[in-house]
Amino acid sequence: MREFLHQFHPISDKAFQLLQANLRAVTFKRGEIITQEGQVQRDLYFVREGVQMSYHTHGGGQQVMAFTYPPSLSGIPESFLQQRPALYNLEALTDSTFEAISFERLNGLYDESHELERLTRKLTEAVFIGVSQRLFELHAFTIEERFKAFARRSPHLFGLVPHKYIASYLNINPTNFSKLYNSIKF
Repeated sequence: MREFLHQFHPISDKAFQLLQANLRAVTFKRGEIITQEGQVQRDLYFVREGVQMSYHTHGGGQQVMAFTYPPSLSGIPESFLQQRPALYNLEALTDSTFEAISFERLNGLYDESHELERLTRKLTEAVFIGVSQRLFELHAFTIEERFKAFARRSPHLFGLVPHKYIASYLNINPTNFSKLYNSIKF
């Protein structure tokens, strides 16, 4: 996990040990809802193992918003950061293991370590940049360009995630997704 965190902001051994001392192991089984729409996301999760999917339901179907997998953060960002009810769901697509920290404890650590506060800001900025890039791709890329960008970024998900969820994430209908999947070499 330390290597993952250092990608965003280097922290001292003391700050890392402080963070580690406040994390707790959490597991969810495949298909388990981690955060349900209407529920407040109380914990921030550092993904150790597994794949998770955030989605909202619309007209009886699911619209996939994001996938998370190690090493990364997982959760419903706006629910966690504002401590408000989630507008969508977070589900474990595979058995998943996390290191978790509560909102209250994380905010308490900010008073103890400005390094951890800066690290969290840098992580939040990275999430914001990722969301901005995803919006740009959804609006500016063709379906083939979206598919190829996803294949470059997360090729391992094709073997772990049902294709209907990837198609939803890319906003490609299942028939076109299947054609792209069968015709593009990656």
